Amino acid sequence: MSNWGTTPKLPTLLEQGRRPLSYQQAIAEAMHQALMVDERVCVFGQGATDKGGTYGTTRRLEEAFGAERVFDVPTAEGIITGMAVGMSLGGLRPIVIHPRNDFLLLALDQIANHAAKWDLMFGHQRSAPVAIRTVACRGWGSAAQHSQALHAILAHFPGLEVALPATPGDAKGMLLYAALEADGPVMLMEHKWLWNLTGHVEESVYTCPPAEPRVLREGDDVTLVALSYGLADALLAAGRLAEEHRTKVEVIDLRWLRPLEVASVCRSVRKTGRLVVVDTGHVQFGASGEIVAQVLERVGVGALKVAPIRLGMPATPVPACSESTYFPGVDDVVGAGCRLVAAEAEQRAL
Repeated sequence: MSNWGTTPKLPTLLEQGRRPLSYQQAIAEAMHQALMVDERVCVFGQGATDKGGTYGTTRRLEEAFGAERVFDVPTAEGIITGMAVGMSLGGLRPIVIHPRNDFLLLALDQIANHAAKWDLMFGHQRSAPVAIRTVACRGWGSAAQHSQALHAILAHFPGLEVALPATPGDAKGMLLYAALEADGPVMLMEHKWLWNLTGHVEESVYTCPPAEPRVLREGDDVTLVALSYGLADALLAAGRLAEEHRTKVEVIDLRWLRPLEVASVCRSVRKTGRLVVVDTGHVQFGASGEIVAQVLERVGVGALKVAPIRLGMPATPVPACSESTYFPGVDDVVGAGCRLVAAEAEQRAL
């Protein structure tokens, strides 16, 4: 499980600082540090001990920490997730890995009806602090059953925290938060197309608990909110919009879907009057709709100069033969920004 699918080479989009690591390397470092600093942490999942090491993120962990703490498991998503929940209730802090989030649906009962609800059902006497890593994949003919991004489904359930790390720094810090500090279950929704994205990562053991979205690029023409790999498309599009269309875009990395914090998004929308949300999941009944709704409830419709635009997967399964045209990309984000600016100009002309 080291080279499943395709992973694009991304240009330098983030501050590199004095210690640039790739997204993949940052996750691998977090896994090692979590096992090193807390003996209650254990790691298991499909491919956790094979040569590839779950896309390179668990390589050599078994050698360093032993088979009792790092081990492979059968392909039985519900069973291994239930095992992780039980271990967490017994005082351990398991990290369970599902290499493809499509098959996380087979474990949904354990996640949504047990891990998520345990703390409140039993009066805060015992919670289930389990870290669940799962990966959204796409490309290379992955098609309908291997190309989904299911973060919106999981964010529906109270009791779950849902992280969408889009930068190497967050990928490490969010995983360490889930493994070492969280009081309950944390879903870590990684994206395989971010594996090669590089950025500064602190060497120390640090955590990134739920927090406000982060503004990565300032602008006053359009607010661009990005989720997961959508951040790469958003940053690339912002560069083109500035260079080719003289449009200054404010790019915001959402970071956490649950809890959902939108105060920084609201501040940006009050400034720009225009909103685009770039998601990696389906548009209908998806995360982008919830973000738009919460922003409008706070700022009011009058704060927007034009109607917002949501970008994401269309309402059909992913076709194996035309993935390049199915998924939204940089051109779509650029087009959305241009449409918003043009629409306002047309309204003024009327």
